[in-house]
Amino acid sequence: MKKIICLLTLIFSFSVNAQYGNRDSNRIGISGGVTQMSLFSDQFNAKPEMGWIAGFSLRGNYYNDWQMAFGMNFTESNFSLQPLIGNEDIKYKLSGVQVFLTGSYMVIENHLTLEIGPVLQINGKLAIDEKDKLKLLKDSPLLTANDIVDVTKINGNIYAGITVGIKNIRLHVSYQYGVNNFMNNLNKKDDLKLLNGDKKFKANYGILSGMITFYL
Repeated sequence: MKKIICLLTLIFSFSVNAQYGNRDSNRIGISGGVTQMSLFSDQFNAKPEMGWIAGFSLRGNYYNDWQMAFGMNFTESNFSLQPLIGNEDIKYKLSGVQVFLTGSYMVIENHLTLEIGPVLQINGKLAIDEKDKLKLLKDSPLLTANDIVDVTKINGNIYAGITVGIKNIRLHVSYQYGVNNFMNNLNKKDDLKLLNGDKKFKANYGILSGMITFYL
């Protein structure tokens, strides 16, 4: 958490200096919306599920038609896997915090921008219902649903999106792709690798989101 605070302070100072040079003020945005999380893996055939995202951001002009935005989002994204026995899917919940820094190109000032940038995501373990923990997974019958919850806690994402609207209300549609192995933490446990047929756990995630932002 101290590292996150230091990072935000550094980005904030950088952004304020840029704003001063342009004689423009920062604009604070409060956002909320929905997500759909997909899991890309050769082993696990995951089904995307709906979740939510909310947070705040600071946006301002940087240079010519470019803006910069940074902030923090709180997310709860979901996907599901099939059990070996039964028809009811096992739903996995991923709760985390995202710190982002994006560059925005203004196609139409105050109405349309294209955005891209990095996202640092810090999350906990996957959460599942108590009743599902001992269920065997269809994609790996020797593993229970609870065996794969201890995923990688710090992840890096690439963000790309489009923003449309008016000066004080904007709609954001974006996609994030996790560049590192989301399940690499499971590879540190020899007993799990053995149950997995001595194969390496590997997966990346994608998060599609739609958000509405109100600028103060």
